[in-house]
Amino acid sequence: MLSDFLRQLQVQNKSAHTVLNYQRDIEDFLAFYLTGSNRREGSAEECEERQQMIAAFDGWTVIDSEAIRAFLSFRVQQGISARTLARQLSALRSFYDYLLYESVVLKNPAKGLKAPKQPQPLPKSLDVDWTNRLLEQPLESWQDHRDQAIFELLYSAGLRVSECADLDLSPGLDELESGWVRVWGKGQKQRLAPVGSKALLAIKNWLTIRSDYAHPEEQALFVNQKGGRFSVRSIQKSLDKRTLQAGLPTKMSPHRLRHACATHVLESSGDLRAVQEILGHANLSTTQIYTKLDLQHLAQVYDQAHPRAKKK
Repeated sequence: MLSDFLRQLQVQNKSAHTVLNYQRDIEDFLAFYLTGSNRREGSAEECEERQQMIAAFDGWTVIDSEAIRAFLSFRVQQGISARTLARQLSALRSFYDYLLYESVVLKNPAKGLKAPKQPQPLPKSLDVDWTNRLLEQPLESWQDHRDQAIFELLYSAGLRVSECADLDLSPGLDELESGWVRVWGKGQKQRLAPVGSKALLAIKNWLTIRSDYAHPEEQALFVNQKGGRFSVRSIQKSLDKRTLQAGLPTKMSPHRLRHACATHVLESSGDLRAVQEILGHANLSTTQIYTKLDLQHLAQVYDQAHPRAKKK
């Protein structure tokens, strides 16, 4: 049945790489199910014997969910990555879907099993010196002043790049003089994000010249050469240019500035709750919302901890 399944994948125009991976994944599971070890472990004779057992196996109906779960656990102990485990489970699920379609089995034992969660690698942060180097480049053109306001805001307020690009003059800047910008995060959740003194100065400098380059009806805070809203992709391009100008030996992204904000504040304050609120994260608790925090306490933590919020 396995060979028939693999031929079916080829008929479906699956790549040779995919077909080979599915074959290996299913054979790895069968080797474990039949012998308790990986089919590629042991001597050449042992591997050959296991391969013959796999080729002759036809007991697909007796395999249950516990057997597949035990296999996944075994692979975790071997140090196999979560991505590979997810693919192996997908291969088994697809194979049993095929067996169901061919009326070989009555149920899919892989259905309902969850693959291990994929790890979400954190972006590399920037140390304070590198961040200052990026933000303290000479400003010559009007685009430089716009970009300076963007980069300072990304780092100061820990904004997502989409939140920065979506900022409007109002209501986004309605609380600017009080040290806040109003943004809409994921799920259109509204929050106030803190603006340090360096970012506040950069935004004000940009606002003095913005009207010279924006269409009269344009409400976006940051505009492009045509007078319309400055896009997320354009922010990345501007950051690439600034990174090169600063001579930083690293690839930069707007999210690295957001992550640097969180890292630097957390390192200085140890106040994880405040940092989560600055970033607009909702996973601290489903009942915690920004407006329930003491804004005065949050502002104090931020002013004391953020390297570019401190007053001279």
